Amino acid sequence: MELSTPIVTKNEFSNNKFENIDAKKLDDENLKKVCDDFESFFAQQLMDISLKSTNVAGEGTGSDIIKGMYTETVSKNTKGTMGISDMLYQFLSQNNK
Repeated sequence: MELSTPIVTKNEFSNNKFENIDAKKLDDENLKKVCDDFESFFAQQLMDISLKSTNVAGEGTGSDIIKGMYTETVSKNTKGTMGISDMLYQFLSQNNK
């Protein structure tokens, strides 16, 4: 099976709106997001460990679910505020050149 016409012509590709995207800025934004997500994950792990043996939400299976929801919410809301993501971002962006 042969295609007689190209799917995208050269003119269509050169007029593409993605030509003006700064890849370096996009990479920096993605790196910052990943660093913030790591900080959130790290905070959640710390809180999960520290609340594991407490009865802050009662006892039983339901309390484990409530503790998990609590630590997830708090860690997502503190994303990027503890300074870990900033240090990680600076280290990775300087050493990734």
